[in-house]
Amino acid sequence: MVAGLFLIVVVLWEAFETIVLPRRVTRMLRLTRLYYRLTWRPWSAVARRLADGTRREAFLSFYGPLSLLLLIGIWAGGLILGFALLQHGLGAGLEGAEQPPGFGTLLYVSGTTMFTLGLGDVKPVTGAARIITVIEAGTGFGFLAIVVSYLPVLYQAFSRREVSIALLDARAGSPPTAVELLRRHGRAQRLEALDRLLRDWEVWSAELLETHLSYPILAYYRSQHEHQSWLAALTTILDTCALAMVGLDQEAGQRAQLTFAMARHAAVDLSQIFQRPPLVPEPDRLPTSDLVQLRSALAPVGVHLCADGDAQRLAKLRLAYEPYVNALAVTLLMPLPPWLPAPEAQDDWQTSIWEQH
Repeated sequence: MVAGLFLIVVVLWEAFETIVLPRRVTRMLRLTRLYYRLTWRPWSAVARRLADGTRREAFLSFYGPLSLLLLIGIWAGGLILGFALLQHGLGAGLEGAEQPPGFGTLLYVSGTTMFTLGLGDVKPVTGAARIITVIEAGTGFGFLAIVVSYLPVLYQAFSRREVSIALLDARAGSPPTAVELLRRHGRAQRLEALDRLLRDWEVWSAELLETHLSYPILAYYRSQHEHQSWLAALTTILDTCALAMVGLDQEAGQRAQLTFAMARHAAVDLSQIFQRPPLVPEPDRLPTSDLVQLRSALAPVGVHLCADGDAQRLAKLRLAYEPYVNALAVTLLMPLPPWLPAPEAQDDWQTSIWEQH
């Protein structure tokens, strides 16, 4: 009876913290966190063995939804087992079953009660058994209602995140790069639009922080295209803000600083959620040779990185966020975007499966 009561309390508390509680849980010992560690490691290990990038990304995309369904199934199974143990400890009297009822029968009764089936072939006859049955039926009804309401909230947050990522394709290329984003704005003489863009991405970063702290499982949900991910988008915005803070005028740099602060906050807090310490990228994302190309690419659009002091400022800004996004990239198998676009790279909107043959 004690074991059953303990199991019920643990499952309900885990479900409460995961689904209902809208804030980060700092408690170290959590069964849900342990569950994701134990399931993600073998899943990601298999993904690393897949050489084809498209197949690997497709394989990884199944993990988020499948892990959620399995987690809900584990919670339901734990509640059924807990109430069966509770009935067994109380010596439940059942009509329509062998006497004394076997544990398999108790599991059957607990399962039909949890899912509110009410078959009636086996029913409680003692007062204690009836009370437990009523409590379990109410628990099952509430549990199913919370799960049903949880899924739309989760997928709405996922959809809002992906809309902005999809819009970034035509603005920053595939995969997105800070250089391409600034160059496309400058090419159309619309650097003033960069202020509005960074303001929108400041809000996106705040929403990313709020939703992924409340529902960390969203971090495992992959984007629609191989070259897109929420982590690549976040890193691109951080790269863009760093370049704007160093190479643009004070007004544009002030807006970039606000967006940079929000985006870095998201990167740091999410790395803490996954308990991943900062990890400096190896090799360097922006070696000296690429920095020279970056300067020449951005000079025509008004972003000047000429002095050694600018390079040092840029390196200092990169050190403030790159180790955190890199730690997330290694953990989630989401490659970080480059600083410079690949030669003759095409955006995802410019390609189709028919044009590749």
